[in-house]
Amino acid sequence: MGLFSFKQELAIDLGTANTVILKDGKIVLDEPSVVAFDLRTNEVLAVGTKAREMYEKGHAFIHTVRPLKDGVIADFNAAEQMIRGMVKQINKKSHRLFSPALKMVVSIPSGSTEVETRAVHDSSEHAGGRDVYMLYEPMAAAIGIGVDVLAPEGNMIVDIGGGTTEIAVISYGGIATKQSIRVAGDVLTNDIVEYMRRTHNVRIGERTAEEIKIKVGSALKELDNPPEDFLVTGADQMDTLPRQIPVNYSEIASCLDVSIKKMEDAILKTLEETPPELYGDVVERGINLTGGGALLRGLDKRFSDRFGIKFIVPEDPLHAVAKGTSEALKNTDSFNFLIR
Repeated sequence: MGLFSFKQELAIDLGTANTVILKDGKIVLDEPSVVAFDLRTNEVLAVGTKAREMYEKGHAFIHTVRPLKDGVIADFNAAEQMIRGMVKQINKKSHRLFSPALKMVVSIPSGSTEVETRAVHDSSEHAGGRDVYMLYEPMAAAIGIGVDVLAPEGNMIVDIGGGTTEIAVISYGGIATKQSIRVAGDVLTNDIVEYMRRTHNVRIGERTAEEIKIKVGSALKELDNPPEDFLVTGADQMDTLPRQIPVNYSEIASCLDVSIKKMEDAILKTLEETPPELYGDVVERGINLTGGGALLRGLDKRFSDRFGIKFIVPEDPLHAVAKGTSEALKNTDSFNFLIR
């Protein structure tokens, strides 16, 4: 039947760094949000991982694009082509003869403007979506980690993605108070690029900075189980000769400090605006920390010490939004907070 079925339901976590697509509750695609074009023909050369391999390494006729910036679509055409290409990849794996009609639920930042929301909706429709719903990322993250979002109790989520940090207190299927700031994983990566240039006089690219963040990234200057120093290879800014610099977690914690403080300020503002009864629930239950940023060493401890409230990192914080979007796809009739 799969060869001839004309309807397909997909949940899409359209992230600045990665796009995750789920079908029937299972992840069928998890790849970087990148698309590569041939400038001579304007045709799509690759999407996802293959396009990421070309990023910052292509020749004059290869143009790689990250269609999303700060959690929202910055390049409408590239976003449409990327979604279309990723859906094609899924259908190649399932050996379908025809392009099916798509029902989609797509996650978006809670601070999206009407224009930005429309851009996601239109890109999804142009990529084949016949029935498109959208869902705010903190709500999706809460659903994804098993929170009963329809319950009267208050639950607080801090979701640190690639483009935005989403903070929300959720109760009765709605968002009581929220903050969405454009300080997240990409900003932390850029902090590392600038730090290496300024402190070590070495030029590195985005991919190397991302690797540094994964290997020795930390929110605290002192850790109980510190990672080993990471050897970074880059070009000296003075003579462009290669240099190798050992980098430790403590200096990366220093270079990320300003951006993490901005996250703390947004969390504080959300707590200040939270109604007293919901605030009591948050203190009692703790705050859930999701997204790729939740994996930064020591971040949960730093936040817990700063606010006196326990921050909890769930089992798979990276895919919390994707899993919640998938759950919403099964409940489009009963989840009245979905956006059409």
